[in-house]
Amino acid sequence: MENVPRPAEELAVLDGELARIDARRAQLLARRSYLLTLLTPAAAPGPPVPPGRPGPPVPVRVPETSPPSVQNVLLALGGVLLTVAAIAFTVVSWGPMGTGGRSIVLGTVTLAALAAPAALLRRGLTSTAEAVGALALVLTVLDAYALYRVALPETDPLGYTATACAVLAALWAGYGLLLDRLRAPLPAAVLTAQLPLSLWALAAGAGQLTLGWALLATAVADIALVLRAKPAPARSIAGVTAWVTGGWALLIACGLSVTAGTVPDAARPGLLLAAGAALGLWVAVRVPAVAFAAALVAGLAAITATGGLLRPSVPIGWAVVGYLLCGAALLTTVRTPLPVLAVRGLCAAAGVSVAGAVLWALPATAVTLLGPMSWADRVWSGAPGGAREALGTDPGWSAMTTAPLVLLIAAALLVAAYGRLPASSGPAALSGATALGWAAVLILPAALDLGYAAAVAIHLALTAGALTLAVYGRRVAGGVWSPVATTAMVCALVGAADVALLALATETATLITLGVLLALLCGGAVALNTAVTTAAFAARPFQALLACAAVGAAVALLCAFCASAGLPRETIAPVAVTVPAAAALLGARLRRHPVALPVELTAAGAGLLAVALASGHPETVALVLALCGVVAAGTALRPERRPAAGYLAAALFVLATWVRLYASDVATPEAYTLPVTALALVVGVLRRRGDPEASSWTAYGPGIAATLLPSLVAAWGDTHWLRPLALGVAALAVTLVGARLRLQALLVLGGTVLALDTLHELAPYVVQVVGALPRWLPPALAGLLLLAVGATYERRLHDARRLRESLGRMR
Repeated sequence: MENVPRPAEELAVLDGELARIDARRAQLLARRSYLLTLLTPAAAPGPPVPPGRPGPPVPVRVPETSPPSVQNVLLALGGVLLTVAAIAFTVVSWGPMGTGGRSIVLGTVTLAALAAPAALLRRGLTSTAEAVGALALVLTVLDAYALYRVALPETDPLGYTATACAVLAALWAGYGLLLDRLRAPLPAAVLTAQLPLSLWALAAGAGQLTLGWALLATAVADIALVLRAKPAPARSIAGVTAWVTGGWALLIACGLSVTAGTVPDAARPGLLLAAGAALGLWVAVRVPAVAFAAALVAGLAAITATGGLLRPSVPIGWAVVGYLLCGAALLTTVRTPLPVLAVRGLCAAAGVSVAGAVLWALPATAVTLLGPMSWADRVWSGAPGGAREALGTDPGWSAMTTAPLVLLIAAALLVAAYGRLPASSGPAALSGATALGWAAVLILPAALDLGYAAAVAIHLALTAGALTLAVYGRRVAGGVWSPVATTAMVCALVGAADVALLALATETATLITLGVLLALLCGGAVALNTAVTTAAFAARPFQALLACAAVGAAVALLCAFCASAGLPRETIAPVAVTVPAAAALLGARLRRHPVALPVELTAAGAGLLAVALASGHPETVALVLALCGVVAAGTALRPERRPAAGYLAAALFVLATWVRLYASDVATPEAYTLPVTALALVVGVLRRRGDPEASSWTAYGPGIAATLLPSLVAAWGDTHWLRPLALGVAALAVTLVGARLRLQALLVLGGTVLALDTLHELAPYVVQVVGALPRWLPPALAGLLLLAVGATYERRLHDARRLRESLGRMR
């Protein structure tokens, strides 16, 4: 079947398409010519453009500013200049005309300025009318000032200002409604109307409470204006001023309520707060756009008013509980027929009260957690008299006795809110409740001033409970308890560290506490070994944390037992090495288990502790280093640990040898290190023959370092020239051999030792030369060096890259 059209039909189709394109092109060219005439009206018309070809491009000069912009700038500048002139004419004496004469002139000009915008608007000159109208408003203010100076100089300034503001606001409002095309008078009237009531209250000598009522009344007028006024600018400004004046009134009432000394004194600002709360709730119901914010302010005002009635008659701790319960009462509004946003605002106010109460209890929590650190400097100095004395710092426990109750109430509120929160926020609420409940029990012994033994027992039980929740709190389907388990794990680890420090006061408490913690941590790690890993709760990281914490508890318990047995510190150091040894054996048992590596690394810290304990006794330090080397060598037998553990074992053995030589006051370490070097080099040669791919660091590095590094240390303390010379020659020979055989270890070790040895020999001469130079010369040379380095930076980088590549190609 043939679908291709015949040539005659296809030609007809093409001719039709070309005709339509030519017609469209002619329309576009005509439109272009018209637009060019609009942009360049003074330009002479050019020759007609043939319909078949485009016309030449015509340069068009785009004006830098539009005519309306120029007009607005000129009008604004003219209005500002006239305003400045009017103020100068009124306030500053001008010519022989007195104050009365200036007032008459100013009043005449004001009437003319007020009448001019009407005529200008009829002629369509809206912008000019706006400028003249704004000038007329300023002139009315100057008229009020002139009237005060001429006719009422003895009047109270505040009272006159309040009356003038009221009159001007009414005048400007009427003027704006009469000439509704002017945009300035109505907003200016709204702003000026904020002042009369407050100024009248101040003029009458009223107190802060009366001023607050005046501000609240002004806010009510603003809200009425928002709901009734038609011009949008006036409504917007009235809305902003309503928040400002109403908020100011509530802040004044809040300050008076909090500082009131008696219940009647708190009732008076409480009435103002209640009126503000009612107003805010009414606005939340009537104005959906601000329902949440208005309900939030209303809720906070209601909480402050209600709690303020209780505060003067009870201690501060119970007053905080009262405020908290008032906030909790707002949560009952979720069942009321209020708008959704209003209910959310009230609930947010309850949340603010809960957060404030929790912040009030925060110092007690911080002291309970950080106070036991003071026992690190006075271990086993004796049991304190009570839990508060054990913490060492008093944050005001007499006022903090209700802190546990506050935290428990806050936790209960979060649990109660769990069912009504979105699914994404529910786990966070439960996690917060867990943390608050843990903190409440933590500070309970100090808040009640229980005995020291009771405090330690409660903290241990709390740690056990948090650990149990962390291990078994994931049983609820859907992973809801996963954040709770995470929070409980953090609380358990923090609580374990806190109670371990708290138990340092007595020997018995330390041993019992560390033993219980070790059992709890080991049990938790074993229990998590069979945990199911989900997206919300990964058991392996927490298992590793518990295992590492158990290693730390084991080290502390072992050292505590040794100290209890009366062993000196340097004797405890070798015993502490048993922990890394046990961890290495456990790692060999666990092999590639995810917990094995963290446990071994944590146990390695016990080796550092052992070295620290042995400090001051070189013989013991050498023994500890050698024992650690044995542990590392044993670990290197495992294929997955061989590279790192092998290097570490070699370094520890070499370091132990050096320390032992230093402890034995050996003046010639080469007598002991050269045989080791010779044997090590023989082993290295055999290793390279059997494994040509073996690194020079593995084969020759330990042997070379065994002699060069101790000799370098000895040379730096040697005042004679023979040892540095011999060391330099040996290092030079090692460097040349490394360069000849392309062995990285020999080149780097020999070059480093040679450079340091040379620096040691030249240092006295360098010091003499530097001392003889002028003071300005070293900075100048440093500046020249920086310039040179900057000028050749790219070349230096290229050379350094080539050197690194050369070293990298060596074995």
